[in-house]
Amino acid sequence: MATYRKKPVEVEAFKFYVDPMPDWFMDKVSSNEIILRNCNYNRYSADEAFCRINTLEGVMEGRGGDYIIKGIQGEVYPCKPDIFEKTYDLVE
Repeated sequence: MATYRKKPVEVEAFKFYVDPMPDWFMDKVSSNEIILRNCNYNRYSADEAFCRINTLEGVMEGRGGDYIIKGIQGEVYPCKPDIFEKTYDLVE
């Protein structure tokens, strides 16, 4: 069996309901590709906030504190913080 190494790829990402929501994310919200739920900062905590993201694999759910990633082809998907932090390093 052959062994492979993942190619280094830079992606854009933010922590949902923690960091400001970037324009590329809000564009997907405007086009209904992403549906926000319980996202009123005055009313809901990060534990209650979530979003539903239409992906090629189906609908995925991002919870408060999850990373939302914009991939190399413009695709958007959620990633749990522990997996994200093991997979990605911050580019300065």
